[in-house]
Amino acid sequence: MRRGFTLLEVIVALAIFALAAIVLGAAYVNVLVAYADAQRTDPLELEVRFARSQFLATTDRDQAEKGSDYQAPDGRRVQWHAKIEATVLPDLFQVTFVCEVGAGSGSPTEKAKTVTETFTVLRPTWADPVENSKIRQDVQDRIKELQGRKGT
Repeated sequence: MRRGFTLLEVIVALAIFALAAIVLGAAYVNVLVAYADAQRTDPLELEVRFARSQFLATTDRDQAEKGSDYQAPDGRRVQWHAKIEATVLPDLFQVTFVCEVGAGSGSPTEKAKTVTETFTVLRPTWADPVENSKIRQDVQDRIKELQGRKGT
């Protein structure tokens, strides 16, 4: 008696193999597309990201509001400054960050671009101690008030 695979078993095995090949091929194409997208980073975004990191590394509030400027490797002039406002929570600040990236030296038709971002940061070093203690007391009073309402 001959032993072997039936035609149905061979077809099922080929179908499983083909399905696995399609899934792996699609995953590989997705990786290639993602890699290509990562390679096409916008130089403007890189400069804004670097300027934002400079801002976030600044511990002095006055210096953070004043900002800074530098020359990018491609010759662009980058300037940034921020408007910092206290919130109703201690050590928490609402920041409006403005970054101006000048035109590149390689393209005479390129114009300067300004990027404005608004975000919230936690910076104890920027807080005024007197104002901060008042805000903390207000928060504690609100918590006590809310806890008192729960009991009634």
